[in-house]
Order: sequence, then C-alpha cells, then structure tokens
Amino acid sequence: MVAGKEYGAGSSRDWAAKGPRLLGVRAVLAESYERIHRSNLIGMGILPLQFKDGSSAKSLGLSGRETFAISGLADGQASEVTVTAVSDGGSPLRIPVRVRLDTPRERDYLRHGGILPFAVRSLRRMT
Repeated sequence: MVAGKEYGAGSSRDWAAKGPRLLGVRAVLAESYERIHRSNLIGMGILPLQFKDGSSAKSLGLSGRETFAISGLADGQASEVTVTAVSDGGSPLRIPVRVRLDTPRERDYLRHGGILPFAVRSLRRMT
C-alpha cells in the first residue's frame, strides 16, 4: 500500500491497522506516519516503510497500482531496504526506503506476524 504524509492521522486507531491487515496488506510505504498508527501497523504484522526525504509517490510517479517487491529484509535487522515497483508493461523502478521498525521489540512483533502471535508464542514457551 502506498500512502502520503502523516498516514493514519485522524483514523480510528486500531481499526485503521486491522482493516488493511484483513485485506492482505503486508507493508505500507508512506511519506510519514502518525506515531501511534505506525505502532498499530506493526502490532498487526504490517511492515511500515518510509520514503526517504524528498521522495514521495507523486515525485516518483507511483499510482499504487504497481506490483511491489521488497528486498533486503532477510536478516530482519535492515534499517533500509529496496522497494521495486513495476507497472503494467513498465520497467522496474527501484526505490531505497527506510524501515520504520524503531525498536528491537517492534522487530520481534513483526517477525512473529504481529503482537498477538508474539504473545501466544511467548505463553507457549512458558508452559
């Protein structure tokens, strides 16, 4: 999913992240995030990515209808990855972006698919 500035501002907080997850969204690429919404996306297992300063969907000519692929996440520690966008019949556009997993705990939540799967796995380890 591609978004603009302050993505999630004014939203219905947790449902603003649940809805995209239920629709199959696995990552959001935005110019910037409302702070709590970024955390809620991670809690739902959605990867928040951010355009680098000065870049936006508009400046790059993205419509949101492209096919997107993310590379460079293999070790789970990357602070920057490459998003490749391909439109119908177009050539690939490689976009360096920031990974907005700001703490080790956020990386854990995302690696487990969100906060609920993380909590369930943690409970299983205790028994």
